[in-house]
Amino acid sequence: MKNNIKFLRRKMGLRQEDVAEKVDVTRQTIIAIENNKYNPTLELAIKLSRLFDKHVDEIFQLDDEIK
Repeated sequence: MKNNIKFLRRKMGLRQEDVAEKVDVTRQTIIAIENNKYNPTLELAIKLSRLFDKHVDEIFQLDDEIK
């Protein structure tokens, strides 16, 4: 799964630490998500979507389209 967390975070002028604090995870979790090394739980994906005021599917995209 790919995402645009880094782009949205930078657009809002937030540091990884800021995002982590707001969604109650570690900075390492945000780093892993940004580097596509970790797929967040549904709960975390929803928290991130609320933080960035975007729908979950505007933030996260599947690598391959479902056919």
